[in-house]
Amino acid sequence: MKNIGITILIILVVAVLGLYLFFFQVRETEVGLVTRFGEPVRNLTEPGIEFKWPAPIEVVHKFDGRMRIFEADLGETTTKGAIPIIVKSYIVWRVEDPLSFYNSVGSISEAENYLRSQLSDTQNTVIGQYSFSEFVNSDVSKIKIDQVQQKMLEKLSSAVSDDYGIKIETLGIKQLSINEDTSKDVFDRMRAERNRKIQATLAQGNAEAVRVKTDADSKKAELLAAAEARAKAIRGEGDAEAAKYYKMLEADPELAMFLRDIEALKKILENRSTIVFSADSEPFKLLKQIPNLESK
Repeated sequence: MKNIGITILIILVVAVLGLYLFFFQVRETEVGLVTRFGEPVRNLTEPGIEFKWPAPIEVVHKFDGRMRIFEADLGETTTKGAIPIIVKSYIVWRVEDPLSFYNSVGSISEAENYLRSQLSDTQNTVIGQYSFSEFVNSDVSKIKIDQVQQKMLEKLSSAVSDDYGIKIETLGIKQLSINEDTSKDVFDRMRAERNRKIQATLAQGNAEAVRVKTDADSKKAELLAAAEARAKAIRGEGDAEAAKYYKMLEADPELAMFLRDIEALKKILENRSTIVFSADSEPFKLLKQIPNLESK
């Protein structure tokens, strides 16, 4: 009975050693690579239990496959036009291809040293293609930081993906500042630009005011001319009418006054209206003087 127990124990120890020597686990957070006599033979990008020959025949190299944040050092670079700015960028990256990663850098620390250099070069190259006003501007629509970040991401991703097995998930500018001398120059230019816009707006407003006043004066002159012409026409008609009555008045004063009353009565009775006057008022007394034609 004792021999059976020892045998079982030996079998268990051998089984555990066999599992340890011939099998290994790749966790969810890991990626890895199997080398045989120093030469890569298998990429391990999925979690699970894998078989391998015992060392030193085959060796497993594991890397943390989770996303990592790397921040570059705060550094000065120049924009288009040689205006200096101070920039600090960051990236979120992970190991995507264990074989390329192992052959190129081999470790996380070496990868970050490489990314530091590549990020600095990319930052200087891309920022140098944009003017200072596209980073700092009172007009938000002219700021192109998002475009700069996207261009940096594309450039850096193409540089590290194929040759180094690194995947850049996100790139951003964490800090953007300018030194004191540059700040003074920037604010001076902003004030000058604001004053230029103010002067342009005032000039435009004055030009519009002159145009409106000129248009109003022109219409005023046209209305006055039309009114004056109408007044002259009315005065001419009145003078002609008066001259006619003057001639009649000279020839027969009573007949002229009678015709004037008849004309006034005609105009009053043109509209359907009720007016109360004395029967002896001019020219209504004419109605009393109408002869009775039937009696004759």
